[in-house]
Amino acid sequence: MNTVRGISVFDGREIEVQFDEGGIRDLLEPQDSASTECGDTAGKPFVSPGFVDVQVNGYRGSDYSLDEFGEHDLRAIHRHLAESGTTQHIPTIVTSPQDRLLRNLGIIAEVLDRDPLLQSAVPGLHIEGPYVSSEDGPRGAHDPSYVRDPDYGEYREWQTASGNRIRIVTLAPERSGSIEFIEKLAADGVCVAIGHSGAEPDTIRRAVKAGARLSTHIGNGSHALIPRLRNYIWEQLAQDDLWASIICDGFHLPDSVVKVFHRAKGLSRLILVSDAALLGGKAPGIYKWGQIDVEVFPDGHLGLPGTSFLAGAAHLLDWDIAHCQRFTGLALGEVIRLCTLNPARMLGIEDAVTTGLSIDQPANLTVFDYSEGEPRLQIRHVWCAGREVFNAKA
Repeated sequence: MNTVRGISVFDGREIEVQFDEGGIRDLLEPQDSASTECGDTAGKPFVSPGFVDVQVNGYRGSDYSLDEFGEHDLRAIHRHLAESGTTQHIPTIVTSPQDRLLRNLGIIAEVLDRDPLLQSAVPGLHIEGPYVSSEDGPRGAHDPSYVRDPDYGEYREWQTASGNRIRIVTLAPERSGSIEFIEKLAADGVCVAIGHSGAEPDTIRRAVKAGARLSTHIGNGSHALIPRLRNYIWEQLAQDDLWASIICDGFHLPDSVVKVFHRAKGLSRLILVSDAALLGGKAPGIYKWGQIDVEVFPDGHLGLPGTSFLAGAAHLLDWDIAHCQRFTGLALGEVIRLCTLNPARMLGIEDAVTTGLSIDQPANLTVFDYSEGEPRLQIRHVWCAGREVFNAKA
């Protein structure tokens, strides 16, 4: 039995959590401690559910879309994410040729089938593209050579290769056949997301009616200039049935935009994602990513050289949580729900995710230090499914 002691990120009280690989077994309030005001740790760390990131492309040279992707990449990404407090993530494969998609999905499935820890850490997969906009701007850094219209037969091959693990598919609903494709995937129980799209507002409405449920990193993967009132961003914000994921790293969205998005979607429909990519964590410079040049800037963000367009993200949730808290003024525990409870509810995987700190929930736990105004959380210790996956002292 393991024990961790600190301040609950949700109510500010000192707690003792007892857990093993089977889950959280007991929650105690230590008899030798008085209640503590939320946010005042009195030198004690916060205890939180492990973070859940539903959009991770890669990190530090490993990426799920690489032609040479292998088991070592999956293990490396899991390890790097654990250092940021993330215990569970949804691997994201971006626009690629079909043979590469099937190969990489098969590798992931094979590893998960034989590794219980990674199976707990990866509750599903996300395909972002190849059914996205062909236009510069909305297409983002997706390779135009492989962008194409939706094909349900291709999707079925994805599900077979992945062992039916595809949980999210991001597409542009303006592409030919998209509405019918959305209806079929929604019927399969897959979360269809609108992203990298330049769709007219009416097309957004049709997509939602067909079953689309998520806006992928809303505000990004878009034109530099759009109509001021009738556009795809306003329309997605207005759709109450759409969840919205945001990249809150201070580069992808201005703080005022984050505040407006939060007010439009509320706490119940907003999700924090990192969108971490291959070159995240690398030294500044220009790198080749497939056939595309991507620059790692001195401030850490990724972009297409010589343009104002971004190319994925370089920061993880330990950074994004701190920035979201500062931009919105939300309590820390409220921000944590945006990357624990909300993604679990959207995907219907509450049983696999630690959404609060409750007995019998999985023991996905993160212990960290944080003072308001700091640029990131300072992660001390992380457990996934009751097993230690990061220890700062080690």
